[in-house]
Amino acid sequence: MRTFDRIAVLLLIVGALDWLTVGLFSFDFVAAIFGGVDALWSRIIYTLVGIAGIYSISLLFREAPASE
Repeated sequence: MRTFDRIAVLLLIVGALDWLTVGLFSFDFVAAIFGGVDALWSRIIYTLVGIAGIYSISLLFREAPASE
């Protein structure tokens, strides 16, 4: 797996865990760490997670490398 793919998957995990805490506990972890939903850093994290999600669509259509 390429480095960029790993970063995208890591960001997706962060986003998934954030949504898990929102769903179960009504607590937005990213907003709590970075100063609220409207804070610049929170918006940057949300944007990066969204871009990682869009990029990860390409992972679904890639051929697996042939293992020897």
